Amino acid sequence: MRLVVGSRRSKLALLQTESVIARIREINPDIEVSISKIVTTGDKDQRIGKTPTAMFVTELEYALLEGRIDIAVHSLKDMPTELPGGLCLLAVTERLDSRDALVAKARLNELAAGSRIGTGSPRRSVQLMGYRPDLQVRPIRGNIDTRLGKVENGEFDGVIVAAAAMLRLGLKEKISEYLPLEHFLPAVGQGALAIEARLDDGNIANIVSPLNHITSWQAVTTERAFLHALGGGCRAPVAALGTVNGNRLRLEGMVASTGGQKILRAAEEGSAESAAEIGAKLAEKMFALGAVAIIAEARNENR
Repeated sequence: MRLVVGSRRSKLALLQTESVIARIREINPDIEVSISKIVTTGDKDQRIGKTPTAMFVTELEYALLEGRIDIAVHSLKDMPTELPGGLCLLAVTERLDSRDALVAKARLNELAAGSRIGTGSPRRSVQLMGYRPDLQVRPIRGNIDTRLGKVENGEFDGVIVAAAAMLRLGLKEKISEYLPLEHFLPAVGQGALAIEARLDDGNIANIVSPLNHITSWQAVTTERAFLHALGGGCRAPVAALGTVNGNRLRLEGMVASTGGQKILRAAEEGSAESAAEIGAKLAEKMFALGAVAIIAEARNENR
């Protein structure tokens, strides 16, 4: 049997895809596996500003629906909560470190007032300004090497990136600090890889399903349910982290106004088998705290 795996062309995406392929070959040594490299909207458009919520996945999903690839490997945080008809999320591999990481000339508490910190994430921006309002947050796009280069050449005093990306790229030694979760909740699904496939392809499901890491699946399921209940691709800064301990699951979440004037945080806990319900309950709690107005304002700003 031959399996074609779709991947973005970036160095990080290919490393992630190769890690999935290695697991597939380990379990199914007789399968011939190849990579189809696909350029996404997010790869082509490096402008900073309003971007589609599925900018790194849409072209891969087209390839799946058209039968050009058999599975697609994504960074789960890039995937919308609603998938196109005919596609499904088959597996989530074991999650790496979900935290944000600072790459800078000093630790966050040691940076001088006015230091320039680069991030392309509104979620990171509002949490950074909530913790260190004396710093300057500057927009940035590009791959990890590009971002680190801007610190090395002095254009920025630091950048905030996903710790998992640094680990996968073998750049752990460049991390100045793992940012504390009590102040910097991650993006929904951050640190996890998702395997997407056609809904009706039972043969592929049999091959891929053994790769699913159950506690990672439960954690990201509750996070995605939380985001979906808030409105799916809502443009307000949203963060969430599910943590599984035995058969218990705790979900922490954040919703903020785009300028960071208001930041809501809350948590919900329950059985790990009720991951989706926990996510929906936390969204209801956020609505009671005032998230409806925050989300509506963000949507109006991004029209």
